[in-house]
Amino acid sequence: MRIPAFGLGTFRLKDQLVIDTVKTALELGYRAIDTAQIYDNEAAIGQAISESPIPRNEVFITTKIWTDHCTPEKLIPSLKNSLHNLQTDQVDLTLIHWPAPKLGINIAEIMQALLEAKQQGLTQQIGISNFNIAQTQLAIDTVGAEHICTNQFELSPYLQNAKLVNYLNAQQITATSYMTLAYGKVLQDPVLQQIATAHQASTAQITLAWALQRGFAVIPSSTKREHLSQNLAAQHIHLSPEEMQLVAQLDRNGREVNPTELAPEWDEG
Repeated sequence: MRIPAFGLGTFRLKDQLVIDTVKTALELGYRAIDTAQIYDNEAAIGQAISESPIPRNEVFITTKIWTDHCTPEKLIPSLKNSLHNLQTDQVDLTLIHWPAPKLGINIAEIMQALLEAKQQGLTQQIGISNFNIAQTQLAIDTVGAEHICTNQFELSPYLQNAKLVNYLNAQQITATSYMTLAYGKVLQDPVLQQIATAHQASTAQITLAWALQRGFAVIPSSTKREHLSQNLAAQHIHLSPEEMQLVAQLDRNGREVNPTELAPEWDEG
C-alpha cells in the first residue's frame, strides 16, 4: 500500500480546534493527516505539524485540489499556495477533490497538470477523489494506473460500493474510505453492536476494523482524545470471516454525500 492505512480526517475542523486535534493525534501515534483546500484549515494544520515534536518526514500529508483550481493554469499555483500554508516544500499526496462534471472540468487536462505537479516535486504521489469507474478509467488512460495512488470516496457498512471497489482492486489502486461511520448512523446498528460486544470494543472500532480488513485506507475524524485513541486501536481488532459477512449484509446504498454540481453518476451496487 502506497498510502498509510490509517489517518486523521480534518473536514469541518478549523483554527485552534484543528491545531489541538492534530497535535493530539500525532502524540497518540497518528502519522497521516488528510486535508483539502476547501476545508480552509491548511495553515492551521501546517502550524500544528511544525509545532509538533514529530519530524515532518514522518507525517504523511494529503491535500485536495478544489474545483475552482481544476484548470491547467490554476492547479500548480494553487498547490504551491497549499504548500505555503502547510509549511512544507512537498505534500505526500495530492488528489483532485471532485470530478464535478456539471462544472465542465476536463479530467484528462487536470490529470496531466497533476502529473506535472508530481514531476516538479510538489507532491510525492497523486490521486483522485469521488471519481466513478468511467472517470477513474479516464484518469488511468491519461497518466497511467501506476501514478494513481488512491481514489478517496464515501464507503461505510451502509454504502459498500462493490463495483467501484472491485474495479480499483483490479487496477491495484487503493480505496480510501471517508464517512466510514455514515455520520454516526452505523453506531447504533444492532449487528455492529453485537459484534462490538463480542470484541469488547465500540461500534466505531468495529466499523473501522471492517474497513481496514477490506483493504481500505481510513481517515476518521474526532476532536476528543479518547475517541482518537479508540479509533487508532481499531487497527488491532480482527473480525472473523463470519463477522465480515454479517457486515457485508448491511449494505443498503446509504449515501450521505451527493452534492449536485460536484458528484458524478455513481456506479450503483
